Amino acid sequence: MTEIRPFRVAVPQEQLDDLARRLDLTRWPEKETVDDWSQGTPLAVLQELVAYWRESYDWRAGEARLNAFDQFVTGIDGLDIHFLHVRSPHRDALPLVLTHGWPGSVVEFLEVIGPLTDPVAHGGRAGDAFHVVAPSLPGYGFSAKPAATGWGVEKIAGAWAELMRRLGYTRWVAQGGDWGAFVTNSIGEQAPPGCIGIHVNMPIARAPKSVRENPTEADRRTIERVRYYYDWDSGYSKQQATRPQSLGYGLVDSPVGLAGWIYEKLQVWSDNPGQAWDTLGRDAVLDNIMVYWLSGTGASAARLYWESFGGGNDGIIALPAGASAFPGDIMPVPRHWMEQRYPQLVYWNELDRGGHFAAWEQPELFVGELRKCFALMR
Repeated sequence: MTEIRPFRVAVPQEQLDDLARRLDLTRWPEKETVDDWSQGTPLAVLQELVAYWRESYDWRAGEARLNAFDQFVTGIDGLDIHFLHVRSPHRDALPLVLTHGWPGSVVEFLEVIGPLTDPVAHGGRAGDAFHVVAPSLPGYGFSAKPAATGWGVEKIAGAWAELMRRLGYTRWVAQGGDWGAFVTNSIGEQAPPGCIGIHVNMPIARAPKSVRENPTEADRRTIERVRYYYDWDSGYSKQQATRPQSLGYGLVDSPVGLAGWIYEKLQVWSDNPGQAWDTLGRDAVLDNIMVYWLSGTGASAARLYWESFGGGNDGIIALPAGASAFPGDIMPVPRHWMEQRYPQLVYWNELDRGGHFAAWEQPELFVGELRKCFALMR
């Protein structure tokens, strides 16, 4: 159905009771044989998180946090897409589509929607205002799960353009990180009518030929970071890109298995002082995990890797573009790598703190980056 229908999160109590039983019946493995994260999420860390989940965490509060924002569903190419749509009180606000990635969700954006849509109430100017559209990726959260192949980043980019058209926006911008950066870059490559520019908080570009032939010391450090990611931090992506269905049985059946799989990436990809929940907030971490658990999207979310992993790095983006490099991101790419792909790179900034989940970790910095970047495109 292509009409836009209101949506509210309303989880039946039976699902929460079932979750409690499953947490109580967890069959724990033995402790890892190292004293760090090199074998994955440590037993003591996950047991602490799960104890809080079972004894103190309140999903109804998380549900209320989501329902504080207007939410909708609409069918695009036969698939129901869930999205937050928060209009600014300022008439001349610039429409903005924000795209999350894995293992995130629209929960990443809950702290930035207010400052983006109502900047005057948060220390900004009316001229900084955005109308915010934040969809859940297909197969993620409260969007429907694709029943056939084809829902890769290129198709999602086209769906987002259709969503913005359907909402009546004729002049808009796009932003994303993680898979959201791939989708946003694909929007930039496709340059659909109405899109005037993009911004990413995960810069993506391959090393230019000049760098491969004669790398600087900074280039070598970047290449080492990239090599470390592929050697030691990308096993999850290989599994999800090749056997998402096999992995999905455990992610959909075991809440602790799902939490261990997701929390490891929240930990190692965030710029935190000790634990990811110190930066992201323990309740917000569990809100995000619960979005995956309650919707049963462990397999369908992983399947995006099967559809798209390894592609989407090469197309030239002719639209005005901006990028913010946060130091704790997976593979920080230098500006001169980006310039070969983004001939109109109108904004670039290297931050002094923050990691992969920029909007979630550093909401004030994130909002500031979007204001500064898109001020050059309004």
